[in-house]
Amino acid sequence: MTTVPDRPCAPSAASGSMSPMSVLTRDEAQTRARLLDVHRYEIALDLTRGDETFDSRTVIRFSVGGDQKAADTFVELKPAELRSATLDGHPLDPETLAENRLPLNGLTAGEHELRIDASMRYSRTGEGMHRFTDPTDGETYVYTQLFMDDVQRVFAAFDQPDLKAVFHLTVRAPEGWSVLANGITTRQDDGTWRAAATPLISTYLVAVAAGPWHSVHTEHRGLPFGIHCRRSLAPHLDTDADELFEITRQCFDRYHEKFDEPYPYDSYDQAFVPEFNAGAMENPGLVTFRDEFVYRSAVTDTQRQTRAMVVAHEMAHMWFGDLVTLRWWDDIWLNESFAEYMGYQTLTEATRFTDTWTDFGVTRKAWGYDADQRPSTHPVAPEAVDDTASALLNFDGISYAKGASALRQLVAWLGEKDFLAGINNHFARHRFGNATLADFIDSLADATDRDVHAWADAWLRTTGVDTLTPHLTRSDDGTCSLTVDHDGSRPHHIAVGLYDQTVRDGDGDGLALRERLALDIPQTAPQPLGKRPALILVNDGDLTYAKVRFDPESFETVRDALSGLPDPLTRAVVWNALRDAVRDGDLPAGAYLETARAHLPHETDLALVEGVLAFAAGHVTDRYLPASTTAPGEQAGTVLDRAAALATLSALCRDLIRRTEDGSHSGLRLIAVRHFIDSAAHPDTIAAWLAEGTVPGGPELDPELRWRILARLAVLGAVDETAIAAELAHDPSATGREGAARCRAALPDADTKRRAWEAMFATDELSNYLFTATAQGFWQPEQADLVEEYVDRYWTDAPAVAARRGPAIATAAGRWAFPRFAVDADTLRRGEQCLREADLVPALHRKIADELDDLARALRIREV
Repeated sequence: MTTVPDRPCAPSAASGSMSPMSVLTRDEAQTRARLLDVHRYEIALDLTRGDETFDSRTVIRFSVGGDQKAADTFVELKPAELRSATLDGHPLDPETLAENRLPLNGLTAGEHELRIDASMRYSRTGEGMHRFTDPTDGETYVYTQLFMDDVQRVFAAFDQPDLKAVFHLTVRAPEGWSVLANGITTRQDDGTWRAAATPLISTYLVAVAAGPWHSVHTEHRGLPFGIHCRRSLAPHLDTDADELFEITRQCFDRYHEKFDEPYPYDSYDQAFVPEFNAGAMENPGLVTFRDEFVYRSAVTDTQRQTRAMVVAHEMAHMWFGDLVTLRWWDDIWLNESFAEYMGYQTLTEATRFTDTWTDFGVTRKAWGYDADQRPSTHPVAPEAVDDTASALLNFDGISYAKGASALRQLVAWLGEKDFLAGINNHFARHRFGNATLADFIDSLADATDRDVHAWADAWLRTTGVDTLTPHLTRSDDGTCSLTVDHDGSRPHHIAVGLYDQTVRDGDGDGLALRERLALDIPQTAPQPLGKRPALILVNDGDLTYAKVRFDPESFETVRDALSGLPDPLTRAVVWNALRDAVRDGDLPAGAYLETARAHLPHETDLALVEGVLAFAAGHVTDRYLPASTTAPGEQAGTVLDRAAALATLSALCRDLIRRTEDGSHSGLRLIAVRHFIDSAAHPDTIAAWLAEGTVPGGPELDPELRWRILARLAVLGAVDETAIAAELAHDPSATGREGAARCRAALPDADTKRRAWEAMFATDELSNYLFTATAQGFWQPEQADLVEEYVDRYWTDAPAVAARRGPAIATAAGRWAFPRFAVDADTLRRGEQCLREADLVPALHRKIADELDDLARALRIREV
């Protein structure tokens, strides 16, 4: 699965109300795995039963091993109605269903057959069987997202990853629909659809997607490939179909060069589905993606690279995650870290996107660094995850970004040849089975003489971020030697870049690489450098996971000549170091903005421009600087407050827009236009753009830019409900509905704020996407006084909606609806009280704890 940072992901009932649901514990799973061997599921779904429920009939064939005489266990099921259940032909009492568990008592050794007939609820929050009606054309689509423990919302199952089975699936769907599944599907004479039987897979990987899909097909290496989307998105998918298939083929071929085991399924479909919580999900043979990846509006090449990386990430899961699956959820990293690393690396090797590690360094890696410095951090490979609710919280920057960084460091230390040999050992030993961290490390150890077990203990069982700082010693002859101070315990194999000052043509100071030294940390002896370089950059090339500091002279060089560094990945390491220095209180937030103002107008890498502007706007401007200062103008040249920061960002974006007036760098211009809109302190310019339907010199305003402008004008009080309704009439799509919800919630009007709050917290009608859009619009730094009363209401209303609607909405409420712009000691105090005293579901508890830690950090930074 590819996740966006802090993705909302969890089960929820269609109505929004939930009865309690037991979570599966590790001990229960181990007990059941010792007892059962599950052979086969026969699942029949009927999607023609109306808008609220569908029928689900399941036959499970399993055996009980050993000499058991009267063993007890249970099967998971979360129905709207359990009509009947029989075990070996004997009826079970539906009334024994407790929460989501149907007891199976008195099981003896041998073969057994369980039959379940139930009615199941559709979901509106992206979990279980999600149902969506497209407002553009009225067409309806359904798809499954069964990850973690949501299988039981679609069919009865022994729902744990190490009870793999073969799945036979039939689906009755409305006339005019097509049905996609893990295997090739065919329509039968009776109107039902039958999917080819799967190989052995885990329950959470079963997938169905049904509706009047627009589909494009091709074939590669004898396998059918397909891409699918809603009919209303058909023109946009058709525009990008060649690119999507090319990326798919290139990654597919490259994985076959890397892996000895061939692709293990009968087809490869990629479905872009609506209101999807994750970035994508690695269902074998049917990968599901959020359909924002079918671009309706102009995007940058970096966004296309991100989509390509998600394709590569999910395809890597076909081997690591699907063919070989974790035994229990404490080894989530075996799925996600591997796919994250392999996705970026394979994209770099096999496609036109050759600089993917720059984007990883400036976006994904920052996500990992942030997560690893919060109280909620955990090892990449935690030693004990007690239950599924705890496991769900670990789909974060640790399991993805830090884990992928650790694997990149492992490859740098081990060598790619031995690394791939170990991976292929692993596939051969555990194909169509389950494996643990110990199994994986043993497979690697058999391919190398290095002590991989010690490496794993140091990297995968520990928490926190090491810090590496260069220390120079000068000799009498003017030469110097380098020692890297190491705050931390992990070993690091790194490169240290030595850069000398040069002169760029009319463009300020430049930096030229003198030498790149290979060092192992802890360092055994000082490294002679000769004449002192202008810049010493530890972790040049970004091969390890550690914070980097500068010696004083190198820091001055960075401030003067950052944009003169020749390699974008090197610049990413420097920008990350500056970002970390701000977050740690070692660099004033205003100084970061001034560095961006000086050097970003010269930047050519789109990922860097986007990453720096996003941090400058979303963190520095909106949280780390006060709304106003008591002494404007003091410390001339330093940004003091939010108003001055917005002015700096606007000026920076204007520079980038002017630089691209000749039509070059269209992606850079699009980024600059977006951020200029978001930083506008006055409505005149962007209102004129909206009225004209274009930015002077381009681009013309597509739906994304029009909604972006309208949202900012709503914040500034320069539009009203009439304008929002008119725009929605012009763009009545699902994205348009979200844009309208965001704009309405952003209006600086007390009655409008009240209605938005009630929509989120007093009713359960909003889907996952509409809840998020409303929350995104509600809190605005400019409207602190208007929404002050809701800061206190959050601590009671958020726990209530989280308990009522489930972890998907709980995560959205903790991430998007949290009053993150109320940066003051009272908000921190009330939040800490809520953590101590309120009965919070785990997903909301984790999000509030993380947000409060970020809030405390923002308060400390404001004192710098």
